[in-house]
Amino acid sequence: MAKKKSGTRPSERRSRRFQQQKTQLKWQALFSFLVMAALVGLMLLLRMRVPDASTAVVVDDSVDVAAGTMDTPPAIRDPAQTGRSFEITWVDVGEGDCALVSCDGAHMLIDGGPSDASDMIYTVLKDRNITYLDYMICTHTHEDHAGGLAGALQAADVGKAYAPEMNYAGRSYQGFLNALQEQDKSITRPVPGESFLLGSAEVTILAPIDMTLAEEIENNGSIMLRIVYGDTAFLFPGDAESAEELSVLDTGADIRSTVLKAGHHGSFSSSTDVFLDAVSPTYCVISCGEGNPYEHPHEVVLRRLAKRDITVYRTDLQGDITCKSDGETVTFTTERQSAPAP
Repeated sequence: MAKKKSGTRPSERRSRRFQQQKTQLKWQALFSFLVMAALVGLMLLLRMRVPDASTAVVVDDSVDVAAGTMDTPPAIRDPAQTGRSFEITWVDVGEGDCALVSCDGAHMLIDGGPSDASDMIYTVLKDRNITYLDYMICTHTHEDHAGGLAGALQAADVGKAYAPEMNYAGRSYQGFLNALQEQDKSITRPVPGESFLLGSAEVTILAPIDMTLAEEIENNGSIMLRIVYGDTAFLFPGDAESAEELSVLDTGADIRSTVLKAGHHGSFSSSTDVFLDAVSPTYCVISCGEGNPYEHPHEVVLRRLAKRDITVYRTDLQGDITCKSDGETVTFTTERQSAPAP
């Protein structure tokens, strides 16, 4: 009889190999888990050593977006104003006009007073560390508005300068043009209805509309601006007299404003009844010189304002006048403490 061969059966050998493979897979899975756990632990350790390195950049960028400075070259940002703010200072330049408007770190100068105010305007900008003016507005070419602008351009670079095209161009205005040329800048002519942003404030050019009005009276070629910040608004009519006021009213433009800068230094030829009714201001600022030979502001204008219970501030009585807005209400401070009227 033949003997059986010794050894394991095929089924047993297959079972043994299966167990070996199963054990090998378990060890591979365990090894992979340990490698992943080590990597996660290393990442957590690194994060603990540098906790805010990535988030700091995000926070800084969000602040810039909120301040509206992402498109503004770093060299011209105003570090003193990183949040939202709005302020106008009517500078006491004597018999003339000058207003510095600042919003969210952007700046606009409206007129520069007479030539003898040039050093004063230079100092105002230097004291406030303003080295860049986003906009400069020369409402018209008369010396008591254009004279000090050359001084401003010695203190600060300008982005865009507006002035109307007029036949009259005295020495003061020519000095302004020469100072612009030194910065390789030229005049931009105003276009009625054009708007631009100053920080988060919106500025709209309302006039001049009909330059033929300036052929007889040059004041009627003045640039007229309306600035809106939140629910507050500010109207700057330059030296516009009754004819130009009427031309703006005829367009149907919205000129309602919280604060009116009286046209032509409070002259009887401006701030007419129909214009005041359309503007409906709560406050009026009159820029004029103490003891000026024109006797500005004229009594008839003061009566028009008093009749409407409009609070009046005057540079000849109170010096520099500053108005701040939070977008809902305005507050005034003055260099001298003479009480406003009424």
